[in-house]
Amino acid sequence: MLSWLRRFPHDVMHRKENGGSGRRTSSSSTTWRNKGNNSFTARIIRCASSVVDATTSRRRMQEDDDRLASSPPPRHSSDDADEDENDYKSKSNSQHNKVGVVSAKAFSFRELAEAAGSFRQEHLIGEGGFGRVYKARLQQAEQQVVVAVKQLDPNGFQGNGEFVVEVLMLSMLHHPNLVNLIGYCAEGEQRLLVYEYMALGSLEDHLLLPMRARGVLPWRTRMRIAHGAAQGLEYLHDRGVIYRDLKSSNILLHQDYSPRLSDFGLAKLLPTPASSSSSSSSNNSSTNRVMGTYGYCAPEYLRTGKLSAKSDVYSFGVLLLELITGRRAIDATRPDGEQSLVGWAAAYMFAVDPTKLHHLVDPRLVISMQSPPASELKQAVGVAAMCLQEHHALRPEMTDVVMALSFLAAAKDDDHPN
Repeated sequence: MLSWLRRFPHDVMHRKENGGSGRRTSSSSTTWRNKGNNSFTARIIRCASSVVDATTSRRRMQEDDDRLASSPPPRHSSDDADEDENDYKSKSNSQHNKVGVVSAKAFSFRELAEAAGSFRQEHLIGEGGFGRVYKARLQQAEQQVVVAVKQLDPNGFQGNGEFVVEVLMLSMLHHPNLVNLIGYCAEGEQRLLVYEYMALGSLEDHLLLPMRARGVLPWRTRMRIAHGAAQGLEYLHDRGVIYRDLKSSNILLHQDYSPRLSDFGLAKLLPTPASSSSSSSSNNSSTNRVMGTYGYCAPEYLRTGKLSAKSDVYSFGVLLLELITGRRAIDATRPDGEQSLVGWAAAYMFAVDPTKLHHLVDPRLVISMQSPPASELKQAVGVAAMCLQEHHALRPEMTDVVMALSFLAAAKDDDHPN
């Protein structure tokens, strides 16, 4: 186990095709120019409506399945995020999930441009491979509501298919730890998404960027963020959805530091055991395309392209290590042997001497005299180590991870003195 953890992340580094850390992997960029998008909104509504119709007609059968505790819910296999909308529609029809009518509102481009101040620089609050995010004010009823508007770059990492998946997913999945999608725009060549505004930005802003005036992120807050993110993943897995792109920049923080998973463009439906076994040979060409972010991808996913819920569990283990150490998953600025977080941390996670675990603690916590109690550090590192097991079958379910982290999130700072 230890030798693999030291070796594997360096193999990942050699696979890098894009410079810098935190970048998605993709076979090609996708554009949606000149594709006849006049009926785009109608197609989204038809896809969602078909899911509702199918769910209603099979509700009695699903209720019978729910009574069989030992039987997994029926799920359908899924292709890559940029698949055709009709393919996604047929897969969604088989999803065992509580769904409803599309709740997101269709906005005009002019309406969003006015709300975001014509997308001027002073309204810019974020930028990535997908495009730019602007702070905007929308008039709803008799009041103005602050929102975040993500304007997708047609030549960026997030393509037309990913846009459709995100609208569908966030229209039908609702949880306190998932970002709330308010609406979207699919007018001409424009692709925009409207989210609830998260005043504290992303976890990456607080954890991995240079420390700002607000100070270091406390240990207890970190564990509560980890617990909330785990609850969000648990909710998705219970509904047959693989998130596939868990990372600190995709976790947004509410005013009270409660986390919200965002950016669902790469989300996929879990395959059923029957479909995965009977059509494994025919699906090899589509499953071998690896999508995600370097440093977070599970080893079996990188090797074979086969995706499972345990792939998300591995990514969560990397995220938990980031929260413990304050280091990036992949950091090319560090010396050799420390560029991969998992490879560097392995020597301490599986050391015979448990006192060496303190080497994993974020130095900023140590300097500010906020180091976690030894018992809590041991438990948090233990959860991360289980999530990072080489063989996916040995990793825990997210339900178990949520349970383990609940004690760390709920504990008071004076419960376990150092």
